[in-house]
Amino acid sequence: MPETVLSPELRATFLAFQQDEVDSNAIYTTIADMLGDDPNAQIIRSIAAEEAKHAARWEALTGKKLKPSRLKVLLFTLTAKILGITFAIKRLELGESEGQEGYKAVLSDFPEIQAVIDEESAHEDALIAMIDEERLKYAGSVVLGLNDALVELTGALAGFTFAFQNTRLIAMTGLITGISAAFSMASSEYLSQRSEGDGSVSPVKSALYTGIAYILTVALLVLPFFLTTNFLLALGITLIIVVLIILGFNYYLCTAKDLPFRRHFLEMFVVSLGVTLLSFVVGVLVKKFLGVEI
Repeated sequence: MPETVLSPELRATFLAFQQDEVDSNAIYTTIADMLGDDPNAQIIRSIAAEEAKHAARWEALTGKKLKPSRLKVLLFTLTAKILGITFAIKRLELGESEGQEGYKAVLSDFPEIQAVIDEESAHEDALIAMIDEERLKYAGSVVLGLNDALVELTGALAGFTFAFQNTRLIAMTGLITGISAAFSMASSEYLSQRSEGDGSVSPVKSALYTGIAYILTVALLVLPFFLTTNFLLALGITLIIVVLIILGFNYYLCTAKDLPFRRHFLEMFVVSLGVTLLSFVVGVLVKKFLGVEI
């Protein structure tokens, strides 16, 4: 369709669609280059080529050649390096899904755009079938370490806070408890994978992922008690950290594995904070009825 028949508003809309396709092509190409000889690289290059065809289709309508956004390409490249290609690609897919909704709004006037939508759907299926990233294989081990640390240590710190009311003592006790529990949880994960695993994951790596996730969580939760002498303030900061960890991890996992974010977030949030509340009560009762003064 000639460029002249497009209204300014419609042309601006088409240019936005075109820019998304140009950016996606550049991002997929960059990710494929990052993978090198990985078998997944060729699949991603094929998808990048299709994105280029989509961009050319929009260019034929707008009559304007666009360049990829360097900032967007850089952000997705960094995301892929730090959080993995799976998460980066899923985030890009979310943008494509929004683009598909925009395409549908103009289908009545431009039925040829239906082909673009069909190819976009095929992209998602190909990506989902292609992804085989190690960090997602061990997501269950990370969840085990993270969730157990959040529930167990947050509750313990809450109890220690009202029993001891001394930030240094709370921090030391929490650190010792947390590190000991991390070793215990890691060894349990190792034995579990050795006896019940199907061979798809390494028991040693599973144990390492569980233990490291646990220890990192312990360090974050205990840190506020080393930074202030106000035990209630320290506990409040710890609870904020708990919420942020739950929020961040669930967003990552649910995006990468196509899981419902709200349900998983609320589930972990309620369990973690519920145990914390019960531990508050236990700490108060221990201090009151046993008369422990430190």
